[in-house]
Amino acid sequence: MDNNLEYALIESEASCRECFAVMRELRPHLTDERSFVEQVLRQAAQGYRLLAVREHGQVIGLAGFRVTENFLYGRFVYVDDLVVMASQQRRKLGAELLGWVRQYTRELGYRHLVLDTGLHMQLAQRFYFRQGMLAKGMHFFQDLGTGPTE
Repeated sequence: MDNNLEYALIESEASCRECFAVMRELRPHLTDERSFVEQVLRQAAQGYRLLAVREHGQVIGLAGFRVTENFLYGRFVYVDDLVVMASQQRRKLGAELLGWVRQYTRELGYRHLVLDTGLHMQLAQRFYFRQGMLAKGMHFFQDLGTGPTE
């Protein structure tokens, strides 16, 4: 691990603002920093955690995750967001962020780390396979804002 790197959970609004540009690389539909900070704080009230990796004080990667529970896995950690700045990729930072979350999951005593990725994201899928993750199902979704569907 690079000695210039610092991993820390985001705890303040100011720190959250520092994460906005990096999160936009993964979620380009996010256009307003203030709305982003407000949403992170709302999600944090529901258990969302945002882990940042910084180099020389600048955020260069993020992992957003939460502890949740269902009948399939019991209590587990779900990764919502995993992103490294495009200019910083190929440094194994994504693997290190995921490794940090994996260790956090183990420290909680949970057996399962779960995430989703788009079917069109072949590079991400290869990355997750290399990290020891297995494809276990498909994620289905329906946009209910377009009117009723029978």
